[in-house]
Amino acid sequence: MPQLTPTLLYTDDSLIVADKPAGLLSVPAGGEDRQDCLAHRVQAQFDDALIVHRLDAATSGLVLLARGMEMLRRMSLGFEQRVVGKRYVALVHGRVAQDDGEIALPLAADPLNRPRQIVDAARGRPALTRYRVLERSGAGDAAVSRLELKPMTGRSHQLRVHLMAIGHPIVGDPLYAPPESAAAHPRMFLHAAGIAFMHPDRRVPMQFDSPVPF
Repeated sequence: MPQLTPTLLYTDDSLIVADKPAGLLSVPAGGEDRQDCLAHRVQAQFDDALIVHRLDAATSGLVLLARGMEMLRRMSLGFEQRVVGKRYVALVHGRVAQDDGEIALPLAADPLNRPRQIVDAARGRPALTRYRVLERSGAGDAAVSRLELKPMTGRSHQLRVHLMAIGHPIVGDPLYAPPESAAAHPRMFLHAAGIAFMHPDRRVPMQFDSPVPF
């Protein structure tokens, strides 16, 4: 297991941009053994830091934190209005046939198997993911595709469920890939590689990128 130490890429009086390693929670979860998280790590240095959005523990990459409640309100509004641009890179099983495309499938919580999400036409909330193939390699059961992903909505596990639904689960995904995939890989191959937004105070465009670690 790699050292679960986040890197702070940018700090000012309004916000913090952190690069979260795979395996570290974004916020604390239930149980005394699940309190270590990105939020607490950053708050040890900046006590007014507040998480604006989350990544799954198994996902690495860029996370925004606000400095204080007013900045949190402003930055959260940007996510609600879908003016924050997010870019992910994933390695998925199989050779994705189309060079690019969209996945528009409604998602809902699986009532019998939380925290899993499912495609549910009756109860699901609309969810849209755009993808582009960056590379294809291997053949047969060993075939994989590297994708750039842009979620246009922010549903829980959206990228993971959408890719599973089209027959290309993320390599190493402990919830949505075949069990042998997670057993064979030390992490899930999903990384939040880029984020672009308007500074909540200065109102200037900002963009950050994180190298893909796989």
